[in-house]
Amino acid sequence: MSFFSKLFGKRNNTDSYSFRLNRARELHGQAVKYVTEHRDGNEDVIGRGGALCLKGDEFIVDSSGDRLFVCKVRDLEASNLMSGDGVVIKGPNLLEDGRMRTITVHFVYYRK
Repeated sequence: MSFFSKLFGKRNNTDSYSFRLNRARELHGQAVKYVTEHRDGNEDVIGRGGALCLKGDEFIVDSSGDRLFVCKVRDLEASNLMSGDGVVIKGPNLLEDGRMRTITVHFVYYRK
């Protein structure tokens, strides 16, 4: 390992399958407070309660007793909110024949 890679750290390739799989594993089992989606200039709540799940090669968002979002891990983009209490998830939703969808999942706060 070179001096510069030790100094600046290893850069992760966010487009790689292994990075997206690790990100999905980090989110697996996270409890959901509510889920929102940006529609027509408004932030609409589309689900309350639920959980995030990684099953096989699919990432699933369950909320309000329904499956809201299912995406293959290779197509998943997940970015944390700056506050740290949620994540923005983007990808083709398999429940809607692959239509691109961007949802924001807010987590349940547990005091540690």
